[in-house]
Amino acid sequence: MAEDEAQLKPPESLLQLIDNLARFHREHEEYYSQAPLRQAGELQARSRALKALADRWSVIGVGEQASAIAFAGTEDLNPPGLTAESGILFMEGEGEPPELQRLKREVGLLADDLEQTGVWLAGAMEQAWEMAGGLAAYPALADLLGERHRIIADDWQSAGLQALVARLLRRALDLLARVDFAPAALRADLRGERTAPSYLYSASELLDRAADLMAESATLVHGNERRWRVFRARIRELQSP
Repeated sequence: MAEDEAQLKPPESLLQLIDNLARFHREHEEYYSQAPLRQAGELQARSRALKALADRWSVIGVGEQASAIAFAGTEDLNPPGLTAESGILFMEGEGEPPELQRLKREVGLLADDLEQTGVWLAGAMEQAWEMAGGLAAYPALADLLGERHRIIADDWQSAGLQALVARLLRRALDLLARVDFAPAALRADLRGERTAPSYLYSASELLDRAADLMAESATLVHGNERRWRVFRARIRELQSP
């Protein structure tokens, strides 16, 4: 190979490293272009459950106790159809439904996961940005530098969205913590100031926004599919046969 040609492209060892990154990071992003959509759908389902409860509790009149039979379903607190859809069932003489406890627990776990992933991804993109800048020394890659930096920028933005979603989810949990979901406490609230529905509406709106941002994150990552393909094809062209 002529000396001037060798100076145009990265050394073989660097090409092998870039090819490895392009292959496995593309596959990694294929996962993160789908998983947030599934999680967004799950968040929307949880939000609908909260809205159904808030809708019911905004208008229903309550008594001291709808039934004296333990474990009987509360006629006033259970919205029609919600138990079949979500499993949430308020029962006489019981406390907060376990399905509602699980809903909050799963939202908290998702917030933790998203925060950790966002921190890791932001750090990875910091390093990737520095590495991509070094590729400018090789004219053979000059026309692909825009593609590579766009991949990094989109992933970096996705990392920021995941961190923001984690904050929204935790604030939604803070609002739900303001509500005592035991039937007796709920009835006391609904006979008085009726604040529980307001907290539920606000929490559901935060979940809705979190779901929207998760879908946006998936869209950003999915948009990199073609860029990775083009970038890797050039790298493989430059590698020695």
